[in-house]
Amino acid sequence: MGKVSPVSAKYIVHAGISIDGVVDRPDVIGAIFGQTEGLLGADLELRELQRGGRIGRIEVNTETKGGKTGGRILIPSSLDKAETAIIAAALEIIQRIGPCNAVIKTERIEDVRISKRRFVIDRAKELLKHLMDTSIPDSQELADEVAYSVRVMEITSYGKERLPAGPQIEDAEEIIVVEGRADVVNLLKHGFKNAIAMNGTNMPETIAELSRKKVVTLFVDGDRGGNLIIKEVTERAEIDFVTKAPDGKEVEEITKKELHNALRAKISGEQAKFEVAGKPNGKPEHKPVHKERRPMFQKFQRPAPRPAPAKTFKKVEIQDNEKKIFSGMLENLIGTRGAQVLDPKLKVLGKVPITELEATIKSLGKGVYAVVFDGAIERDLVKTAERADIKFLVGMDSKVRPNETKVGLVTVGQL
Repeated sequence: MGKVSPVSAKYIVHAGISIDGVVDRPDVIGAIFGQTEGLLGADLELRELQRGGRIGRIEVNTETKGGKTGGRILIPSSLDKAETAIIAAALEIIQRIGPCNAVIKTERIEDVRISKRRFVIDRAKELLKHLMDTSIPDSQELADEVAYSVRVMEITSYGKERLPAGPQIEDAEEIIVVEGRADVVNLLKHGFKNAIAMNGTNMPETIAELSRKKVVTLFVDGDRGGNLIIKEVTERAEIDFVTKAPDGKEVEEITKKELHNALRAKISGEQAKFEVAGKPNGKPEHKPVHKERRPMFQKFQRPAPRPAPAKTFKKVEIQDNEKKIFSGMLENLIGTRGAQVLDPKLKVLGKVPITELEATIKSLGKGVYAVVFDGAIERDLVKTAERADIKFLVGMDSKVRPNETKVGLVTVGQL
């Protein structure tokens, strides 16, 4: 006799049985088949349904107590809902089992698929959570990973010592010399492709050769080891500028802002050499030489001699409150290549790119008191400011001597 596998059953009929007497399990099963025979038609004949696998093995659990028998009946079914309900209702027509009166009451029809569906949903939640926690990076992680891989791919080997270097080390007029490969990677990460590493504390001959052909900035860690490297390299190579990472930090770990600030605060190689030689502990006073600094977006150049001024000018003295306001504005403009135009009350008239600064000053006429911008003070800009009767130009650096103009020239070092 066929039966429905519990795996393939869609429904299970749960019924309770109460018998006034003592009967055995086979008596109950025989009554179910016998008393429903011919009742529901040929299509729903229990024996044929079980033989064809549409009805599973009928489970009967009985217990005798006090001369009466009670128990439960379970019938698995792969029929549809309506047909299963008819089978369940047909059980209740059984009134006698053997010689005893009996009452069968169908309690419920269980949809096996609901419990399976609940299990599937709960398990799917667990799997999705695990997948999101461990396997799927967010978009920023993906972008960072791809960008890092590209930057590492850009590192080349330069010279006979095969020093780690950026892709523009050969073509650039100015280069940055750092200590190790990780420093080159960090500079590449922030857009500097003209860095080369010494691969240790001993200066390679390749660096000495490059220093004779290019403008070299030595960029070392902010520790005692960095001071020792400054002393050695400045003695053996023609180093134009020297700068350091913030105290206690390494070049490979500093942020973009710290990197730009360090490059703005570079000092000349001669000054660094003098300071290292003049300190018994080998620690130079790292004070920037503002006349030799350049903005972070311009190339480093060797200082050129300037002619002596033909005459001097009387200027408006800058006040302490003005210094404070100019300093805050200049800090906010770092890296923007923008400019803010101020009126005599130090209110912002507008913000423009520095490429449009001269045209803006000309269009505003005489109403401008000061201009604060992320760039170097050029001679053409000074002439435009003089014609507009501007009192102060505030920039990162100045290529014009203060006594060559009546305009007050203020750089970041003075603030």
